[in-house]
Amino acid sequence: MQDENALTVTVPPPLLPAGGPTIGLALGAGGARGFAQIPVIEAFDELGLKPVVIIGSSMGAILGAGMAAGMTGREIRDYTVETIGHRATVVSRLWGLGPSTMRDALGGFKLGQFNLERILKAFLPKQIPADFSALEIPFKAIATDYYGQCEVVCDSGDLYEALAASAAIPALFMPIQRDGRLMVDGGIFNPVPYDHLGGLADIVVGVDVIGGPDTAGNFVPNRIDSLLGATQLLMQSNVALKMKLCQPDIYLRPEVNAFRVLDLLKARQIIEENEVIKDQFKRELDARIEDFIRR
Repeated sequence: MQDENALTVTVPPPLLPAGGPTIGLALGAGGARGFAQIPVIEAFDELGLKPVVIIGSSMGAILGAGMAAGMTGREIRDYTVETIGHRATVVSRLWGLGPSTMRDALGGFKLGQFNLERILKAFLPKQIPADFSALEIPFKAIATDYYGQCEVVCDSGDLYEALAASAAIPALFMPIQRDGRLMVDGGIFNPVPYDHLGGLADIVVGVDVIGGPDTAGNFVPNRIDSLLGATQLLMQSNVALKMKLCQPDIYLRPEVNAFRVLDLLKARQIIEENEVIKDQFKRELDARIEDFIRR
């Protein structure tokens, strides 16, 4: 007979079903194209699974932080569409920094001078904490040490600073000072950082949203599109070389070429046009889990 005075202990659900393999998730860089990764996060929820570790570069780091903070894929989708994907909300959030101080808060109104850390604090959901230690799932963000000429794995301390460093696209945002070093976009050195998950999970999932210039395009791109397009080509070369050296267990490439890196207001369209990636991920994950169980 149960003692009515006994304390009730709530046991948190396991990250994965008992006896199942652990999963590590690497979310990639790609600017607005990164929103195509949200259906992958939703697929985890639909399967009742959570990764044991998450790592991300640039936009992948921002989305990964939301997931690591305990947000569901649906919450991330809804918040993205209602804020970043809504012009009036974007203007309102920026204006909320204060019309008399907005120029200083953003770092100026010229490309390359925008203060991304201040912008992230104005736009990211309240569920994302200020420090790595408050996250529910272990999380890492990749940044690039500009003068050190190497990648940096951020996994402790100020989370917003790390996210800003990871997503500080050169020529658009000011570099971020972190631990005495000057940091820029993590996608430059490691746009799909699945290689950092080796040994941390049984199944490693990488999501590549680099894309490239629209293959159907025949127009001359402007200076910013030329710069970003050339950077994408370099990222693709980087990933192609890394894939020859080591590969994740599951590698997903959503269709993103029809969208530009700065098409933030097209968030809803980017997400909806990549719903199909859910089923692909579920099929490949099911196959990997079966392989793991048979071993």
